[in-house]
Amino acid sequence: MATPILHPDNVKDGAGPGLTYRIEGTLVPSLHIHLDGQMGVFFEHHVILWKQPSIDIDVMKLGKSFTRAISGLNVFMTRAEGTGDIAFSRDTPGQVFALQLAPGEKTYVREHQFLAATENTEYGFERVKGVASMMVGNQGFFIDHFTGGAEGSIVWLHAYGNAYDIVLADGETIDVEPGAWIYRDPTVTYEQKLIGLKAGILGGGGNLIFNRFRGPGRVGLQSGFFAVSDEKK
Repeated sequence: MATPILHPDNVKDGAGPGLTYRIEGTLVPSLHIHLDGQMGVFFEHHVILWKQPSIDIDVMKLGKSFTRAISGLNVFMTRAEGTGDIAFSRDTPGQVFALQLAPGEKTYVREHQFLAATENTEYGFERVKGVASMMVGNQGFFIDHFTGGAEGSIVWLHAYGNAYDIVLADGETIDVEPGAWIYRDPTVTYEQKLIGLKAGILGGGGNLIFNRFRGPGRVGLQSGFFAVSDEKK
């Protein structure tokens, strides 16, 4: 059976189309990107740390902005382009890591985990189905979609705690606490499982809720519990 594998917590020589990058820091890590003028990146506006003046910033509008505004999420992404350096962080302890997407490859990412992506990445989102999944299961309201561009793309994500990958074989399953997943391949499905706990005739009881992910495909896991209400909008 597959087991989770830890992502590297520091990257000194990362590269992508039109850029190089490094990931540094052990408590609140940051992503440093050098743009060579060929490819920009997009990101949520509140995650930028600093930039060189040679980097230009503008707004990339999103479709269905009214839907996202209802939930209190950002209704736009910010885009950086030019030649120079720019850095990002989510201002919370954890781990930053990169997902390499081949042309046409898609990944689904839990809301508030996205840090930045190369400009050629196709972006979309969907509303999480089911009140129980959103509220009781602590899934949030939206799941972000990222699809690799013609040259391949990079999406950088932030994990709360440490970041792990697990690759599930066809039909293989894993039960994950709802706050502990980061992303999944579209081929991975999940359903919620409720486990009732009782402490005897005179004792109390409670419930454990899990997402049961079923392969084939990758699932990203994080070691820190994440409550949607904890993340600044």
